[in-house]
Amino acid sequence: MDIAAIKKAITALVDERKTELTAIAEELYRSPETGLNEYKSAALLADKLAGEGFVLERGLAGLATSFRASFGEHGPAIAILAEMDALPEIGHACGHNIIAAAAVGAAIALRHVLPKGAARIIVLGTPAEELGIGKCELVKAGCFRDVDFAMMVHPSSKRQVFKMCLGLAKVHFTFFGKPSHAAAYPEEGINALDGAILTFNGINALRQHVRQDVRVHGIITHGGVAPNIIPEKAACSFYVRADDLTEVERVKNKVIACARGAALAAGCRLEVVEDERVLAPLKINRAFSALYSRQLAFLGLPESMAPADRNKGSSDIGNVSQVVPTIHPHVPIGDGIQIHSEGFARATVSEQGRTAVLEGAMALALTAAELALSSEQRDAIKKEFSLNVSKIV
Repeated sequence: MDIAAIKKAITALVDERKTELTAIAEELYRSPETGLNEYKSAALLADKLAGEGFVLERGLAGLATSFRASFGEHGPAIAILAEMDALPEIGHACGHNIIAAAAVGAAIALRHVLPKGAARIIVLGTPAEELGIGKCELVKAGCFRDVDFAMMVHPSSKRQVFKMCLGLAKVHFTFFGKPSHAAAYPEEGINALDGAILTFNGINALRQHVRQDVRVHGIITHGGVAPNIIPEKAACSFYVRADDLTEVERVKNKVIACARGAALAAGCRLEVVEDERVLAPLKINRAFSALYSRQLAFLGLPESMAPADRNKGSSDIGNVSQVVPTIHPHVPIGDGIQIHSEGFARATVSEQGRTAVLEGAMALALTAAELALSSEQRDAIKKEFSLNVSKIV
């Protein structure tokens, strides 16, 4: 079977099983599970793949809801990533239900269409993306050492083949003061909440003196127990983002300095906890992206001309992209809807959301098929990856 026949067979199979595939996204939408709690979601995906003849491993990297489903013993190893976690209160407002359904659909199509021995197809169930945990732990555990290429799709308001991601570091501050009655004995108290508030004020002043790509945002996670009790404890958490990890580290140290100065001013003791999981920027591979673009052209789907460096977020897919050539294209589910909103979650199960599942499944499977059958494409992607050296701090 030549590549043209294989591509035709892939699109036909995905279309034939569209009801089954969109039902996966709808079931995850109805039963959203937050990071590291995706037990039903992971079981649904893994069991579906096991029923298609994939060999299953569960609980990778010490994560109970992670899994690896694979078939094939020869050829390039192509990993399709399936995120599955939801957000607190607003469910699948990041569209991971579409990501998971598209990954399963692509893998099933490849399982039934690719010639024997053409490739090793791997579906990795990657939990807790919203917490920045899943792929970081899988990378550290060596789960990508035998992978040659990695890919996934993400729902969006636009169809983009690549979009840049910011690096991200997380830091948590806890301030310790001294409780006292706020009216009767205010002079006896040390207000821990003052430390948290002064930290925010210091960071707001810092914003005047950072690069345009830098983002710093935080919340107060504990601010006291009652207005008439001077808070003996207060806590706040911050995310620090930038285009490169050197700048992330530099700004994070300035943010920590703001907290230390605030603690000194308020007379508090400060505890600083830095999350060791730093999210790397997405390492763009243009040869790999161009291969995906050709599949969109084959499907007759126009790409958005939106700039790739606008409205950037962060994801642990960046960590994967540092160790293996990776693509993270976006499939559209509706114009003008914003990620991490209730409207976005509803759009994942709209007619456009169902279409996005099928687009993602087809485009990923078509890309993987060309990778499997073209050593020239593989060599070009790997050459670019090897020349574009970066690292995770």
